[in-house]
Amino acid sequence: MKKLSLLILVIVFSVQSFSQGLDFGIKAGVNFANITDATGLTNKTGFVVGVFAGVKLNDKLGVQGDLLYSQQGAEFDAGEIDLNYVIIPIVIKYYITESLNLQAGPQFGFVVDDNIKEVFNGISEAESFDLSAVIGAGFEFPFGIRVSGRYNIGLTDIMKLGDGKNAVATVAVGYSFL
Repeated sequence: MKKLSLLILVIVFSVQSFSQGLDFGIKAGVNFANITDATGLTNKTGFVVGVFAGVKLNDKLGVQGDLLYSQQGAEFDAGEIDLNYVIIPIVIKYYITESLNLQAGPQFGFVVDDNIKEVFNGISEAESFDLSAVIGAGFEFPFGIRVSGRYNIGLTDIMKLGDGKNAVATVAVGYSFL
């Protein structure tokens, strides 16, 4: 009985101390997107919205994954290129202070809607998957508010024919429920 009681106490305190490092919430923000390696394109403004979950591993390191809907693409004289993704960035967070962190990691994007075929008269279509590198910084207020800025550097071409990679700057605000 004593061993069982001790085991239960150890588990309760372990779970409680681990859960203090957990983070789960919602976030929304604005994207300033463009397509690199292509001429005549300018930034397109869109939104990003979704959820995040993370864990602080120790005083200096944490990991966060997001599940977001993201409007991306670019504009040009005759119209715009629309690329709407479900993106999953997974970043390592390095805490400079208790609240300020630097972020870096991969991002996996899945096209859910686009107008590439229409814009290019059927000559090309969008790739269904996008791989990017993400760098950024964030600030976590003690009352649950999160503010972050990230830059997404596309590593794969967005079209089956032709060059062009995503380049997206994002500013977002979130709220952590934990």
